[in-house]
Amino acid sequence: MKISTFALPLAIALAALAGPALAQPGDAPLPEWEQLTAQQREALVAPVRARWNSEPEKRARMLRHAERWQQMTPEERERAHHGMKRWRGMSPERREEARALYDRMRGMSADERDALRERWKEMDPAQRREWLEQNPAD
Repeated sequence: MKISTFALPLAIALAALAGPALAQPGDAPLPEWEQLTAQQREALVAPVRARWNSEPEKRARMLRHAERWQQMTPEERERAHHGMKRWRGMSPERREEARALYDRMRGMSADERDALRERWKEMDPAQRREWLEQNPAD
């Protein structure tokens, strides 16, 4: 069975939390996937399987993300991890701002995006609210 690389970031995080199931004596590096025991593999895969089975309406999105993850370079993956961490730390209001900016920037050229970013940094909160009212997220 081929494991989707979408599961890799989740598996890494779960490995840290799995405790005794993945425990290694001393500071020995963890083995390659093929050398993991069945119990270790199950500890890594089970959460992804449970999510896949419990949320069938999200399967297509999960698969798209996994396929996109496989195409990313290590640098792109690091940027994606950083972005996910920032997103989790945002308030609902900041997330709405981010959605609106993303929706607007998606259709812009690189120069237009850079100009909007600079303009956004210079805006005070009232100007940003006004911009968001004029450019709501889809």
